[in-house]
Amino acid sequence: MAQPAALELVQVTKRYGATVAVEAVDLKIPAGTYCCLLGPSGCGKTSTLRMVAGHEAASEGDIILGAHNVTDLPPARRGTAMMFQSYALFPHLTVIDNVAFALKMRGVEKTERHAKARALLDLVAMGAYAGRLPAQLSGGQQQRVALARALITEPQILLLDEPLSALDPFLRIRMRAELKQMQRELGISFIHVTHGQEEAMALSDLVVLMNNGRIEQQGTPREIFNKPRTEFVARFIGGHNVVALDGRKLAVRTDRLTLVRPGVAVDGPMLAGTVTEVEYQGTYVQVNVATGDGNDLVAQVPEAAFDADPQTVGASVVATWAPALAHPLE
Repeated sequence: MAQPAALELVQVTKRYGATVAVEAVDLKIPAGTYCCLLGPSGCGKTSTLRMVAGHEAASEGDIILGAHNVTDLPPARRGTAMMFQSYALFPHLTVIDNVAFALKMRGVEKTERHAKARALLDLVAMGAYAGRLPAQLSGGQQQRVALARALITEPQILLLDEPLSALDPFLRIRMRAELKQMQRELGISFIHVTHGQEEAMALSDLVVLMNNGRIEQQGTPREIFNKPRTEFVARFIGGHNVVALDGRKLAVRTDRLTLVRPGVAVDGPMLAGTVTEVEYQGTYVQVNVATGDGNDLVAQVPEAAFDADPQTVGASVVATWAPALAHPLE
């Protein structure tokens, strides 16, 4: 495997006619990082990934991989490899020939390319399936083959375009654990596009949250979750209430909201409202509260606390929180 390399985007912009898909993005991804580009559809994350891969030309800016400016290089000369959302396996080729295909195109002799392909198939626990066709594999097995095929060119960075979206929920959780383990073992950077907050939180060393073609916030999963910078971040990441109070906008985590009966003394801010929904979630009960002033709230009440003072739909409640636990938003 090639040596890991850092990636830097400098004022990278992508225009499609009059439409700006990515606007002046600056981003540094250290070597050996698992980075998730996260955001809603149309935010620019896939366009950014495709520019790094060389499948889209940057309208402006520079893409620097290691010590080299690769902005104008074709995909095969960049030191990156792309794993596509559809896996894009050749249906008429066996698993081993799918994995070895890039080396065949480079003129590598069959014995050598098959030896490298077998080593990678063993790495992704697919060695026993070398002679099968893609149609004879499950979705998770196809993903492993696609991963081995992307790695055979020994990239410095692996690019993954929503690689888990086609899998069922249980397999998705298993495969994301395998991707993270693989990234640690290989030591190279993975840049993974997703619209799933939970997926990004589980996988990332670095989360890059995009909105309208720009980076809204970047940081570790804990930084993004505990210190959202804007209302968009707080709402998109989830697990927060956005509260307008005394001329300020605050993010208050749903698990840090306390619900009490009207008339109970509280030491902190408070908002009165009506319970609109109660959902049992196992270790906690989710209680939705309408305040009538736009500050509709969600509280994660621990199961034991809910059992001690159960809430019902239509009941009047007061929501409160410790002031130190509220995070101010820009």
